[in-house]
Amino acid sequence: MKYWVAIDIGASGGRHILGYMKDGKMCTEEIYRFSNGLKEKNGKLCWDIDEIFKHILKGLAKCKEIDKIPESVGIDTWGVDFVLLDKEGRMIGDAVGYRDNRTKGMDNEVYGIISEEELYRRTGIQKQIFNTIYQLMAIKKESPELPESAERLLMIPEYLNYLLTGKCMSEYTNATTTQLVNCETGEWDTDIIRKLGYPEKIFGKLNMPGSEVGMFTEEIREKVGFNSKVVLAATHDTASAVMAVPADKEGAVYISSGTWSLMGTEILKADNSAESRLMNFTNEGGYDRRFRYLKNIMGLWMIQSVRKEIAADKDFGEICEMAAKANISSIVDCNDIRFLAPKSMTEEIKLSCRESGQQVPEGIAEIANVIYNSLAESYIKCLKEIEERRGETYSGEIHVVGGGSKAEYLNKLLAEKSGHIVKAGPSEATAIGNITALMIADGVIPDLSSARKIIESSFEIKTYLP
Repeated sequence: MKYWVAIDIGASGGRHILGYMKDGKMCTEEIYRFSNGLKEKNGKLCWDIDEIFKHILKGLAKCKEIDKIPESVGIDTWGVDFVLLDKEGRMIGDAVGYRDNRTKGMDNEVYGIISEEELYRRTGIQKQIFNTIYQLMAIKKESPELPESAERLLMIPEYLNYLLTGKCMSEYTNATTTQLVNCETGEWDTDIIRKLGYPEKIFGKLNMPGSEVGMFTEEIREKVGFNSKVVLAATHDTASAVMAVPADKEGAVYISSGTWSLMGTEILKADNSAESRLMNFTNEGGYDRRFRYLKNIMGLWMIQSVRKEIAADKDFGEICEMAAKANISSIVDCNDIRFLAPKSMTEEIKLSCRESGQQVPEGIAEIANVIYNSLAESYIKCLKEIEERRGETYSGEIHVVGGGSKAEYLNKLLAEKSGHIVKAGPSEATAIGNITALMIADGVIPDLSSARKIIESSFEIKTYLP
């Protein structure tokens, strides 16, 4: 039996998922899981890269322990965040996270050099104040010595690959989240980089998912007990998740539902028009040079935060059931920046309802009801805007993949309110997409279209009727 390992790391945790083929179906097995989160360090919200990497090694050692040695390993994480390396390959500064407020006002700094309109026309990327382009401007303003002494910029999964192999390799899908990649050429936009005064040398050649990074270093081999190769997955987690959308036709509408809700469709040419910019769509890079034409919606981050604050003793399934029984009609704008990193999500939702003259929710059931209904409304609005931009009406299914596909109440709301069939699953879409890239690279699956058919027949997909 041949195995492949996806190391899928999100904002709240990571896991090692073994993948293999059996009787024509793709099978997965979780072998290790760990917690993750931002920590305050030197006045910033940072990722503990050392701790994350310790868990990566523990998970890999588990493969040896259960005698399931992978053919290759792929890592995916969230986008936009990065580290800088010096000439000796050592990390400079901290791995500051996207929820830190250091980018406040950095959009104005960037637009004083290159306009928002031109930036979108060149990159096709939606403005998010935490995009790498603004993070780099914050560093340039606060600590100019850091980029000046840097030799290489690596996105978080690329740096973790580097720690495993000793080799620096940049990957296309994650690079597009920087807002520094030209959507026409698929390469770094050196004109933007020069104008902003960022050192060109730190941006390495972009490689596509499926490219081999290298074998484990001798030190890593000794620590985990075996040797394997590291292969580039679609290292941006949403790019991996979209690979696992079990659609039977091109251009289906999907929602990658997790901490964020990413709703969109796949297109072959970026829509970097002024109209698309004003609607706040993004054209992120996908597998095989496709584009993920989507919107970032705040997502289950709101539920995760509220649960932590007032209902830590309840699981998400219980909260869903409670929300379904609550009687409240208030909704909030899930895309309002006020919900990005509030001191209290619960109080911020209450305040938003109070300010808009709506009933103020009390308790976990009503607050969850407001969040789920608000998300459903956001999805429906986004669907209409996709239809407007693509010039067609989507009469088919909406595919919900990722952990949020288990939110029964939200799926039912979406089906009822949109009038569309909602197909939910697979829930482990990101890891499955990661494994898919590894299997295609090894020739086990011929292409993405074939992989999606295999995924549809291999994993649980629930159907919700309007």
